[in-house]
Parts: sequence; structure tokens; C-alpha cells
Amino acid sequence: QVQLVESGGGLVQTGGSLRLSCTASGRAFNAYAMGWFRQAPGKEREFVSGITWSDSTAYADSVRDRFTISRDNAKNTVSLQMNSLKPEDTAVYYCAARVGSLALLRTIVGNSWGQGTQVTVSS
Repeated sequence: QVQLVESGGGLVQTGGSLRLSCTASGRAFNAYAMGWFRQAPGKEREFVSGITWSDSTAYADSVRDRFTISRDNAKNTVSLQMNSLKPEDTAVYYCAARVGSLALLRTIVGNSWGQGTQVTVSS
């Protein structure tokens, strides 16, 4: 099973930017669809963005055109560039991995997870 470690969270003002990174350990990184989910207090974990080994991407409507996901298969990393941040983006962000498709990744159950990193956007 893949191990995931996130970095890059923090506190930023409305309109600011942050970049999250996730490093995966283990073999066959290319076999995994990778992605980011978030969970705000009192809310369910929700899909933010995902990317396949061939760089097909998907975004939640709430972050489309503000967030960009990318991956480096040589370094086993996936990143999320977050621009134009809003207070409603405040949440714990989790890196996720799933062998197969983005559709499987978005089902949540069965994913491998990182420990999470806090993103706080102040108004």
C-alpha cells in the first residue's frame, strides 16, 4: 500500500495562494490516480481535484479555474496550486491515492490517505 505525506498548508488571507505537495512512497506510482480531498469542521470529506498517470484531471466546480493539480511521476509527487483562496476553502486537505481511475478515487472508500494538512483562509 502506498504511503502519503502532505506538506504546504498554512494561514493565508483571502485572495492569496498556497501550494500543497504530497509525496508517495512505494512502487508503481504510475498505477495510481492521485488527488486531493478536503474536510471542513462539521462537514463530510469532499473531492477537490484528481489526476491520472497520463495527466487527465478533474476538479470540483467550487475550485475550477482557481486550483491546478499536477504530478511528477519521476519524483512520486502530486501538487495542488491554490490561487484566489476564499474563506470557504478553509479545511483540512488530504492527499489520496487509488489504483485505477479518477472515478474510483472519487468514491473515497478504498483510498489510501495522507495525514492531512490544515489550510486556513482569513477574511
